Amino acid sequence: MQALVGQGVPEGTWLRAGRQTGGRGRMGRSWESVDGNLYCSTLVRLSAADPPPHSLALVAANAVHALIAPLCTGQAQIKWPNDVLVDGAKIAGILLERSGDAVVVGIGVNVASHPQGLDRPVTSLHAQKASAAEAGALLERLAELFAHWLAIWRAQGLDPVRTHWLLNAHPTGTPMRVVPPDGDVIEGTFDTLDRQGMLILRLANGESRAIHAGDILLI
Repeated sequence: MQALVGQGVPEGTWLRAGRQTGGRGRMGRSWESVDGNLYCSTLVRLSAADPPPHSLALVAANAVHALIAPLCTGQAQIKWPNDVLVDGAKIAGILLERSGDAVVVGIGVNVASHPQGLDRPVTSLHAQKASAAEAGALLERLAELFAHWLAIWRAQGLDPVRTHWLLNAHPTGTPMRVVPPDGDVIEGTFDTLDRQGMLILRLANGESRAIHAGDILLI
C-alpha cells in the first residue's frame, strides 16, 4: 500500500495479502504470516480539518472490535494502542504509518490460526469456535465498519470515536505495565484516554501520566 500512495490511489482502497513473509509491526518487529488469516491495509487521505492522524488507531480499533466481537465465544476487548484481545489473548493488531498526505492503516486478524510459543497469550477466530470465518468475507465487512467509523471521525470529531472505544476497552483501574520506546518501565492503572486519544496512566502515588507510545502489558 505504501508504494501506491504516491500514485494517487483513492481513499477507501483496500489491499489484502494471502500471506506475508516480510510483515512489520510496532517498534520495527518482523513476523511471517501463514495462509488463512486476514492481512490487509487501507489508506486515509488527510485534510486540515481532520482530527489528529494518530487517532485513526481508535477508528480502526472500533471497526476491528465490531468485526470480531459477535463471532467469539469469549469477550473481545480493545487494548491501547493497537490490539484487540479475546479473554486477554491477542487476536488482532493495527499499525499506522504516515506517507505524505495519507495514513496507511494495516490490520491483521488471526482467523484460521495463531502463533505458538510467544511470551503473550494469543488466539484466533477458529479457536474461538468461529470455524466458518473466512478472511475474504471478513475483509468486506471490515471495510464497511471502517468506513462507518471514519465518517463519524470526520463529521463529528474524535469524541464519539473515543467514547465508543472506552466502552469496549480495558476498564478504568486495570493494572498496566508500560514500556516506552526509551525502555523505562512504568506501572500503574488505566485511567482514561485524553481528548487526543493518549492513554492516561494513574501512578501508585496518585499522579497521572500521559503515555504517547509504548508497549502495554495488562497485569
